[in-house]
Amino acid sequence: MKLSYEGLKDKTEWAEKGYHLPAYDVQKVAAETAKNPVWIHFGAGNIFRAFQANLAQEMLENGDMTSGITVCEGFDYEIIEKQYRPHDNLSVLVTLKSTGDVEKTVVGSIGESAILDSENTAEFKRLQEIFASDTLQMATFTVTEKGYSLVNGRGEQLPAVTDDFTKGPEKPQSYIGKVASLLYSRFKAGQKPIAMVSTDNCSHNGEKLYNAVMAYAKAWTENGLADQGFVDYLNDESKVSFPWSMIDKITPRPDASVEKILRADGLQDLDPVVTSKKTWVAPFVNAEETQYLVIEDKFPNGRPALEKVGVIFTDRDTVNKVERMKVTTCLNPLHTALAIYGCLLGYERISAEMKDTELVNMIRKLGYQEGLPVVTDPGVLDPREFIDTVVGVRLPNPFMPDTPQRIACDTSQKLSIRFGETIKSYMADPSRDPATLKMVPLVFAGWLRYLMAVDDSGKAFELSPDPLIPDVQKYVKDFALGTVPSAEEVKQTVLPLLTNAQIFGVDLEKVGLTDTVISFFREELAGAGAVRETLRKYAD
Repeated sequence: MKLSYEGLKDKTEWAEKGYHLPAYDVQKVAAETAKNPVWIHFGAGNIFRAFQANLAQEMLENGDMTSGITVCEGFDYEIIEKQYRPHDNLSVLVTLKSTGDVEKTVVGSIGESAILDSENTAEFKRLQEIFASDTLQMATFTVTEKGYSLVNGRGEQLPAVTDDFTKGPEKPQSYIGKVASLLYSRFKAGQKPIAMVSTDNCSHNGEKLYNAVMAYAKAWTENGLADQGFVDYLNDESKVSFPWSMIDKITPRPDASVEKILRADGLQDLDPVVTSKKTWVAPFVNAEETQYLVIEDKFPNGRPALEKVGVIFTDRDTVNKVERMKVTTCLNPLHTALAIYGCLLGYERISAEMKDTELVNMIRKLGYQEGLPVVTDPGVLDPREFIDTVVGVRLPNPFMPDTPQRIACDTSQKLSIRFGETIKSYMADPSRDPATLKMVPLVFAGWLRYLMAVDDSGKAFELSPDPLIPDVQKYVKDFALGTVPSAEEVKQTVLPLLTNAQIFGVDLEKVGLTDTVISFFREELAGAGAVRETLRKYAD
C-alpha cells in the first residue's frame, strides 16, 4: 500500500487493514482548491495534520466544503518538498484512544501545498495569486508562539526583521514579513476581506499576530515602501480580522510504535525525513482523540461551517476565558509540572507518570486545590469537567507516546502564564494570600533543580531546548547534589532569577514566595532520592 493518489485506487486492501479512506474524490478536491482557494494554513506540522486538516476532511465528507486546504510552510521548506508532495499531500492520522483502540484515517483534505519563500519566484507568485482570490476566506496559523515574535529571547530585534522593515514588502525574509507581504498583495488586489486566524497554543494569539503584522505595515508605510492605506486596511475589521482562539489537542511527534503498526499493515515509504533544519517529519501523525477549538466569530469574508464538526464560535471575551482556563489552570500547568519532575525522575512517558502516586497527587493539588478556585467559568466549557478529562483520561492514556522531555521545551517562556496568572488571581482576591500556595512554588523549585541537569539518582541528563537556558542556568551552576547551602546563601544566589517577573509573571519576593521556593529547592538538593522525598512530603 502506497500513500499516493495512485495507491488509493485499490480501496479494498486499505479497507481490509482498517483504514478509513476519504469519502470524496481527492483529486477533484485538489483541483477545486487550486481554482477556488478558501482556506490557507501556515505551518505544516503535526498539529495541523491531526486537527485542522481532519476537520476539513470531515466537512468534505459531509458535503459542507468542496474546496480543501492549501497548506503553506515557511520555516522548513523540506517538509513540503520531501514529505508532502511525494505523497500527493496525503497523510495518515492515527488516533490513539485511551481504551486502546486505534483509528487509522487517510486524510486527503490538503488540496495544495506551498512554500513561503520570497526568493522562489514561482512559489511566492502562487501564494500572491491565492491571496488575491475573491474566494479566500481565511488564513489559519500553527507556527508556535515564537513564530510571531520579532525579537530574540533578550528582547533584541531580529536582524531579518530589521532588514525587512527597511527594504519593504517585495522580498521579505522573515516569516511574518512574508505573511504581511501577502496581505499587501490582497490589499492591492482591491482591499479584499479576509480573517487571519492564529490557532497557536498561546494567550491572546490573535493579538500577537495582529501586532506582528502591523509592525511591518507601519514600518513600510513610514518608510514610503507601502501605501498608507495598507495600515487602514489592516485596522478595518470589516476587511481584515484577527480573531482570538483556543486550541487543545495533544499531538506528540510520530512514534516508532505507531510506525510499526503501519508497517505491519503493509504501508510503504514510511521512513521519516530529518530535514537539514533537524525537523523530524513522517507521512503519518499520531494524536489523542480529545480536542477543543474555540474561535472568536469574526470573519469578514465568511467562513466554512466549522461548527458542524465541533468548533465552538463565540465572542472574544469568552475565548479569553476558555484560554485562561486551559493555559493557567486545567491543562498546561499540570503538563509543565509533569514535564519538570518527569525529567528529574527519569520518566520517558507522560502516561507512565500518571501511575506515580506523588506526581498524580501533585498535579491534583495544583489543579483542583490551587488553580480551580480562582478560574473563571467561560460558560461554553465546564472547568471541572475539563480538568477531570485531563487527569482521568487524557494524561493517563497509555497509548499516547508523549514525553516530559517534549513538554519541557521552552519552560522559561511558559512559567509566567501557566503559574504567574494563578498567583496574580490570588493577589487580586482579598480573601486569598499567594503565600499559602504550595504546589506552584514546588514546581518553581523543581525547575531550579531541573536546571542543574542532574536527575534524582544523580545522573546527568540533557535539558530540553529553551532559549533562556544560558541565562538562567548560571544561577544554579554552583550547586551540587548532596551539598545543601544555607537558606541565606541560596537566596543570595537565586534571588535575581526569582524576582524576574518576565519569567515568573510576578516578582516572587514581593508576593512572599521566594522563601518557600528556596526551602523546597534546598530539600531537593539533599542527595539522591531527595526530589522523591520532597514530593512525598508535600504532595501526599
